Amino acid sequence: MRALVTGAAGFIGSHLTERLCADGHEVLAVDAFTDYYRPADKRANAAPLERLDGCSLLEADLRRADLASLLDGVDVVFHQSGQPGVRASWDQGFGDYVEQNVLVTQRMLEAARHHTLRRFVFASSSSVYGNAASYPVSESDLPRPQSPYGVTKLAAEHLCGVYARAWGVPTISLRYFTVYGPRQRPDMAMHRLIESALTREPFPMYGDGSQVRDFTYVGDVVEANLLAARADAPPGSVVNISGGSTITLAEVIALIGDLDGRPMPVDRHAAQPGDVERTDGRIEAAAALLGWSPRTPIRQGLAEQLAWHRSRLEAERTTVATNA
Repeated sequence: MRALVTGAAGFIGSHLTERLCADGHEVLAVDAFTDYYRPADKRANAAPLERLDGCSLLEADLRRADLASLLDGVDVVFHQSGQPGVRASWDQGFGDYVEQNVLVTQRMLEAARHHTLRRFVFASSSSVYGNAASYPVSESDLPRPQSPYGVTKLAAEHLCGVYARAWGVPTISLRYFTVYGPRQRPDMAMHRLIESALTREPFPMYGDGSQVRDFTYVGDVVEANLLAARADAPPGSVVNISGGSTITLAEVIALIGDLDGRPMPVDRHAAQPGDVERTDGRIEAAAALLGWSPRTPIRQGLAEQLAWHRSRLEAERTTVATNA
């Protein structure tokens, strides 16, 4: 299989690219290295990819790139790129979300309809649901995004559906539920929580800690993508990819403190607009269409992410000491 992975230097994209190459596939890994968070972090993710057998890394902005040439010879597109995050999607930041999440997806789909693809896998988000009427949510529930970010991901999903119905593009949208693990983006809660635990800088907790999340380990998300690429699912399908269990923010804080051996320092703040009270997804469709179910318990996944953070901080301290 020849795969195109967009956002390949990001959190999920880099893990997916590694797994595809490990499985013997040929991968064109594309990333724009945008500055939503430090491009240096993305380049650190990308550096090992260039050494992988079967991987070609290309820096390109999908808003302007020649997509026809990128898709030449490609069997499966894993469209992981996009503008992430809820809080930055308000006010003047919204334009970036429209460009990266809606316009780029439409460009990708327009290019895809002129190629014969086995599958177009789109990375969507549980943010499309917003605060649901009941939980756990299923794919048939009415989406009511709580943030502009969620609106743009839902719009991109609808585009996938439109191109599937009008042109037969074999799309499938995977609604990720709070993905965590090594290389997680620095703006995400698990990353910030673990950094606070290790550096002893208080974690800024917005709300009272009762927010409920359905966390999904990155390795399980990668597996869902691989299964989606070869599944016999109808074009335009939408599937929840969730961890299968829920936990409050307060419980996560306690668990990280337990794994680290020290209580977590916390700085309390008021809840932020756009943050949903709960994420909790049904996974029956993922089992039926993809043969997928989550495998990684949250304690195991957090322990692996904690080990990655420790290694990363130790490397930074060694670099500082060497350059002193």
